[in-house]
Amino acid sequence: MKTFRCSCGNPLFFENTQCVKCGLETGFCPQCRQISSLTAIGDNLYTCGQGGCGATLSKCHNYQVENVCNACVTVGESSVPDALCEFCSLNDMIPDLSVEGNRLKWARLEAAKRRVLYAIRWLGLPVGTPENGVMPLRFDFLADAERPVFTGHDTGRITINIREADDVEREKARVQFAEPQRTLVGHFRHELGHYYWEVLIPGGREDEYRALFGDERSPTYAEALARYYESGPPANFQENFVSAYASMHSWEDFAETFGTYLDIVSILDTANQVSARDFQGTECSKMISDYQRVGILANELNREMGLKDLVPEVFGPKVAEKICYVHRLVSSNAAMQPAVASVG
Repeated sequence: MKTFRCSCGNPLFFENTQCVKCGLETGFCPQCRQISSLTAIGDNLYTCGQGGCGATLSKCHNYQVENVCNACVTVGESSVPDALCEFCSLNDMIPDLSVEGNRLKWARLEAAKRRVLYAIRWLGLPVGTPENGVMPLRFDFLADAERPVFTGHDTGRITINIREADDVEREKARVQFAEPQRTLVGHFRHELGHYYWEVLIPGGREDEYRALFGDERSPTYAEALARYYESGPPANFQENFVSAYASMHSWEDFAETFGTYLDIVSILDTANQVSARDFQGTECSKMISDYQRVGILANELNREMGLKDLVPEVFGPKVAEKICYVHRLVSSNAAMQPAVASVG
C-alpha cells in the first residue's frame, strides 16, 4: 500500500482518520482514490484536500456514525443522505453490536476488507454489482450460534466468522491447522480467489486452467476434503503447491495462489510505490524475484524481533508457473476494464 499526503504535506496511511500534524480529519476519497485531508464545509460535507481533486464528499455512514470505516462518498444531485461507501455497501450481515467486543471485531474486519478491495480495484478487477452484469459480491460477518459459522465463499457471497477478528482465537486456529500465517487480510484474499475463479474462469478458460491446477470436477470437492483431513498434504507438496491447503483440491489451489499473488502485488506496491499499470507490464519472473528479495530482508528483520516470517513461501518452478498464470489472468482482464484513477 502506498503512503499518501495530507494537504499540509504530512504522510498519511490507509487507516488514518486524522492527520497527526495539522489535526485535519482524513478519509478515503473515491474520486481520486487517495487518503486525503477533509475540509469541513458544513452538514457532514467536506472537500477533498488532494490537489487537482477537490471533490465534495460526505462520510460513509459507518465512518460518521459507527466509527468502523474511514471512507467517503462523493456528493452529487442523486446522492443519498447517510450513504454507505463502496466498501461498506457490499455488506449484507454485520455482527450483533449489542454483544460486547463485536464492534471492535467488526472494525478489524472492515479495515482488512477495505485494504484488500482497494488493491482489487487498483488492479482493474471487476467487483460485481446487480448493475454491472458481473456476479454480485456480498459479505456476511457472522458469529457461531446454534450452528457453527464456516468462513468461505458461495456464488459471490463471502462469509467470515467474526471469531477470526479475535487475535487469540485466530492464533489458536493457526497452530491447530499448522499454518505459517493466519490473518484477516489473508482470509479476504483467499476467499476472493474463489470469487474470481467463478468470475474469470468459466466460459472459455477451463482448459488452460485445468492444465495447471487440475480438473476441479474430479475428485469432487467433498471427496478431496475428506481425503485431505484424513491423510494430509503430500509429502512433497512444496514442489507443486504454494501451501499445504492448496494441495487439497483444484479450487483451493487457485484460491491460495490468487491470495499469494495479491500478497506479492501488495508487498511490492508498498516497497516500490509503483502504479498498477507498472505491475501489468512487468514480467512475472521479475515480480517473483523482487518479492523474494524484499521477503528475505523482511524475514530477517522479523527474526531480529522474534516474529514470524513475513514471506514464508518458497516458490518452485511449478508454483511460479501458477502465480504467473494468475498474473496473466489479472492483467488481461484489467486491459478490458476502464482505467482506474491515479493513486499517486
